[in-house]
Amino acid sequence: MLTAFNVSKWPTQNAELKTWVIEMAEMCQPDALVWVDGSEEEKQRLEKEALATGELILLDQQKWPGCLYHRTAANDVARTEHLTYICTPSQEEAGPNNNWMSPEEGYKKAGALFNGSMKGRTMYVIPFSMGPVGSPFAKIGVELTDSIYVVLNMRIMTRMGEKVLQKLGPDGAFTRCLHSKADLDDTRRLILHFPHDNAIWSVGSGYGGNVLLGKKCLSLRIASFLARSEGWMAEHMLIMGVENPSGHIVYIAAAFPSACGKTNLAMLIPPEGLKHKGYRIWTVGDDIAWMRIDTDGKLWAVNPETGFFGVAPGTNMQSNPNAMLTVKKNTIFTNVVLTPDKGIWWEGMDGDVPQEGINWEGKPWKPGMVDDTGNKVHGAHPNSRFTAPVTQCPSISNRIEHHHGVPIDAIVFGGRRAHLAPLVYEAFDWKHGVFIGATMASERTAAQFGKQGEVRRDPMAMLPFCGYNMGHYFQHWLDMGKKMDKAPKIFNVNWFRLDDDGRFMWPGFGENLRVLEWIMDRCMNTAGSKRTAIGYIPKARDLDLAGLDIPETTMEKLLSIDKNDWLEEVRDIEAFFKTFGSAMPQEMYNQLEGLAERLKQ
Repeated sequence: MLTAFNVSKWPTQNAELKTWVIEMAEMCQPDALVWVDGSEEEKQRLEKEALATGELILLDQQKWPGCLYHRTAANDVARTEHLTYICTPSQEEAGPNNNWMSPEEGYKKAGALFNGSMKGRTMYVIPFSMGPVGSPFAKIGVELTDSIYVVLNMRIMTRMGEKVLQKLGPDGAFTRCLHSKADLDDTRRLILHFPHDNAIWSVGSGYGGNVLLGKKCLSLRIASFLARSEGWMAEHMLIMGVENPSGHIVYIAAAFPSACGKTNLAMLIPPEGLKHKGYRIWTVGDDIAWMRIDTDGKLWAVNPETGFFGVAPGTNMQSNPNAMLTVKKNTIFTNVVLTPDKGIWWEGMDGDVPQEGINWEGKPWKPGMVDDTGNKVHGAHPNSRFTAPVTQCPSISNRIEHHHGVPIDAIVFGGRRAHLAPLVYEAFDWKHGVFIGATMASERTAAQFGKQGEVRRDPMAMLPFCGYNMGHYFQHWLDMGKKMDKAPKIFNVNWFRLDDDGRFMWPGFGENLRVLEWIMDRCMNTAGSKRTAIGYIPKARDLDLAGLDIPETTMEKLLSIDKNDWLEEVRDIEAFFKTFGSAMPQEMYNQLEGLAERLKQ
């Protein structure tokens, strides 16, 4: 096998990397092995090969230049959290927030699935960097995969190819990422993380969230483990800048569970009512933030990715015009409708609904179709996706490749709470802010395995992504606060509060800038507020509502706090905290007790 793969001609002198690739190739038994160099010629060759096999479909190149269509297996359309494991020596280290398997069992079980899984296929070796190559933030990974779809997506989502191998050098460290589609059998699917070995094994899936191993697997699960030991933070957060007319930019990192508007907020366009103020929005990232304390004692952040892996349904020129402009070219669309003229469509997209098409399952589809039980048949899967380069976003920041990133002034948490949380409130201090993040809750989305609409607690939007016990994760947040000379202010927002008739009270989308304006002014100590049991809340007059037709009574409800509801929340939080046992910091219980006392007063 060594001779067959021309080891002597491999483009690396890193002995550890070569040994690992050899071992994995001997286990997976591919027919060929290709080192990915990141060149344009290589991209065209791989696309041509995938088009020939039907793995990809070329869209109309006049309407959608450089765009491709892909369809995953019907049993493989979202992250499979119940098959995702953290493999550490003890279950306590993985915590109750993770499925646990011992490393020995993990390697044995997955090894049996990987054995011979690439027969008749090519193994692609993808060297990639999360974060600007050579940055203090950057981490190098190497993904082995038998999927051209993965290679082309990693090309969009990461910095990859020869430049990464050069930076890795003969003795650099890297995350070992092994993926095989195998037979796409969901009973033989595993996504395993080995934090102590800096390794990820994913087998039996072709869905992006399970197989683009630089994304959630490395950038959050493995990175959060590394961040704790190395003294930084890996967070499920967008990064955006709000620039005022004087040129001052406030940078915000914000955590929301999937499909709660992260991408929309990151690419926000100022609403008509505020355009006269001259605000500009700068998109740094829509999903992941790596944050470090720099020499100035402040928290700085980079987006480790170079692409957007966004949810398509509901994305349109009203909800996110910048996203629609971003995906017009060089984009891979997954599990949306394929129209007869080689175009694409999804529920909520602008323009006329196509009269027919091929749906995400590869079946003929027409609008209004219902299944045998009378339920609507979706043309696009609710979790269908687009993968597009960040550089195509009209609002992209010019600091996307800056090695030190951007200074974070505010951290914002949020989720879907129909009745409990007000539109926005500010934490009293860093410790209280950590408590607010630790108690986030939201409705389950289509991007997650399980029942849609179910409310689940999702601290810092990291419950599915923290690579170790979240009790220790909360302590890490508390410790990081002690190390900063000037910690960011922490806020909570809720765009999704409903009135008594079940209608959203806040218009959302671009109008959210009105809330960000208050957050921005609070960071500069120029905005008013009132102190409440849960934090500082703006009065209606503290928000610029010019041009919005929102009755005064509605604003009162949006900013109101129901003490009985919050006391019920205290009881629920206490039960949640207890699930972490002795790992839960006492400070979190102190914060909970403080909240209860303030509510009773």
